[in-house]
Amino acid sequence: MKFKIISAMLVLALASLACSFTIDIPEGPTPGPEVTDEISVAAPKSGDAKLEINFGAGDLTLSPGADGLVDGTATYNIPDLKPTVEEDGNSVVIRQGSYEFNGVPTLDNIKNTWDLKLGSAPMELTIAAGAYDGNLDLGGLSLTNLTVKDGAATVKLTFSKPNAVEMTVFRYETGASDVTITGLANANFGTMIFNGGAGNYDLGFDGELQRGATVTVDCGLSDLTLRIPKDVRAVVTVEGGLSSVNTSSNWANSGDTYTQDGNGPTLTIIVKLGAGSLTLTD
Repeated sequence: MKFKIISAMLVLALASLACSFTIDIPEGPTPGPEVTDEISVAAPKSGDAKLEINFGAGDLTLSPGADGLVDGTATYNIPDLKPTVEEDGNSVVIRQGSYEFNGVPTLDNIKNTWDLKLGSAPMELTIAAGAYDGNLDLGGLSLTNLTVKDGAATVKLTFSKPNAVEMTVFRYETGASDVTITGLANANFGTMIFNGGAGNYDLGFDGELQRGATVTVDCGLSDLTLRIPKDVRAVVTVEGGLSSVNTSSNWANSGDTYTQDGNGPTLTIIVKLGAGSLTLTD
């Protein structure tokens, strides 16, 4: 009986405390007038460039066509979002300005939009971003290595034209995102590594496969689609606790290995998927 009385008193005390306890969430920054900055970086006179684009939240558009290494604009309405350009020899970092939210972050009424064109100089490119919307066309560039890292993002990336040089490694690391990549055969990589969390990932290997390539895809609870044209010779090995594997009729299956006959170089893919679904289609 004493236990029941003490428990009832404890519940009442906690309820009283909850009613008197409030959380004060400060307001976020107040947007001001829109400002547009021009961004222009010359190509190195000799040697390969090393370019890093460090972007947080907002809208990022990349496309080919710069006369130098980078040409474009950044439009924002929070002064602390003003981007900076750091150059050290052939290394260039374009960095989004930072500001601190006094409380829970919100992007309501905040504009942060970059529209950048990249040049044809040989470069090692790194894109480090947060929760953003990305529209990235990297076709026709001369990428020797490519790294993309983002958070909870929505990204459409394409290689609309063949990469002009051999890319050693293409690495993509993402979180709970929606990522669609097309024209991957045009990237001309030897190795591709894709690491994802819980998201929706659509990887299209259309384009011109110029040499044999190896791809490793490692994801958690995800819906993964691999689009491989019917005329491409491919071997896909599946590892992990998948809930389902769906294939079109041109795929043959033996255990955890799926093969497709084709011509030219071989595309070798290893899929490690914790749970979710894998679709092989063209």
